[in-house]
Amino acid sequence: QVQLVESGGGLVQPGGSLRLSCAASGRNFEIYAMRWYRQAPGKQRELVALITSGGSTNYVDFAKGRFTISRDNAKNTVYLQMNSLKPEDTAVYYCSAVAGQAYWGQGTQVTVSS
Repeated sequence: QVQLVESGGGLVQPGGSLRLSCAASGRNFEIYAMRWYRQAPGKQRELVALITSGGSTNYVDFAKGRFTISRDNAKNTVYLQMNSLKPEDTAVYYCSAVAGQAYWGQGTQVTVSS
């Protein structure tokens, strides 16, 4: 089992940047595929980006060219670097660890507003 804690959210102006972190407790972090999701008010949770245990990455269209997912297995942490943020990026961002079953963090709020 793994427990996940997200951090790094906050209020940022349009065009700004944030780096989200997701720290995992437990063993064998390196075997988990890690994903970032987000959920805006009144909308369904949606995938943002994923990184496999081998380090391969994939992004949904709105994240391509602006967001970067990475992982540091030595620190049991996955990151989401978000640049050129837009008001429509406002959401609660969640990380998920997947290895057979999925584990979720509690989320971190990102608000993009002037």
